[in-house]
Amino acid sequence: MKAIILNATAWMIVPVMDAIAKHLSLTMDVFQITWARYFFTVVFTLSLMVLFYRETLVWSKRPKLQLVRGIILAFSTLCFFYSISVISLPKALTLAFVAPITCTALSPFFLGEKVGIRRWSAVLVGFLGTLIVIRPGFIDVNLATLAALACGVCYGFYLVITRKLSTSDNSLLTLLFTGVVGLVIISAFMPSVWVNPTPNEWIMMAIIGLIASVAHLFIILSLKYADASKLAPLGYTEIITNIIISYYFFHELPDNWTYLGLFIIVLSGLYISRREYYLSKLNL
Repeated sequence: MKAIILNATAWMIVPVMDAIAKHLSLTMDVFQITWARYFFTVVFTLSLMVLFYRETLVWSKRPKLQLVRGIILAFSTLCFFYSISVISLPKALTLAFVAPITCTALSPFFLGEKVGIRRWSAVLVGFLGTLIVIRPGFIDVNLATLAALACGVCYGFYLVITRKLSTSDNSLLTLLFTGVVGLVIISAFMPSVWVNPTPNEWIMMAIIGLIASVAHLFIILSLKYADASKLAPLGYTEIITNIIISYYFFHELPDNWTYLGLFIIVLSGLYISRREYYLSKLNL
């Protein structure tokens, strides 16, 4: 029960970060918002490690892989923050939900895992769900929609690399390394886009980084009490908070096609997660 509470809480507070990022996009560039996410994440994570987990402050055993992971997540975050500055939070998140499906599709090539006909079928069904949301040929597909989809695909690569790193580096070190890489990359763009935030905007920028740090910490702690395959479906609880916030603060609700696509994508992801859990039990 402790694992479920920690994991579900992590995913349900993430949309608060997204909503703040969407609000800030009215007055500042998405590069600056992404920079704030990484800067304050590094500050909070490093402080946490120095105070409570000093033994985790060691050099990575696979720095090149950590670097690639950080670059991919930075691009994924940038894509998502851009997408929600243009389209609704639920639509962007629905398209980003292709990440677990992408991870399954990539695992045979990068992790050497065997994916059977059932999970390949679920991958194809999930892809159908994304087509229903985007509806190419029926509505104009804008850059924000493609950015949300790109975010999900990139996050799928991120998950694959995270699996590789889980056997060599501890989770907090990986979180810090990823934050530092993202901060360095995004900082290169700051001179051309920076606007001086107001005190309230600084607070909101700090909250974005704090939520990112707390959410990742809760996920790390939850994995101490339960297997990742058991907790994976809880990631979809994010959509609940996402839709509530989108409605009450931005007066946006998904259309019926987005609801249908969301249902198909989530169903595919849940089936893949359940199938992987079942296969892991057989291999014990």
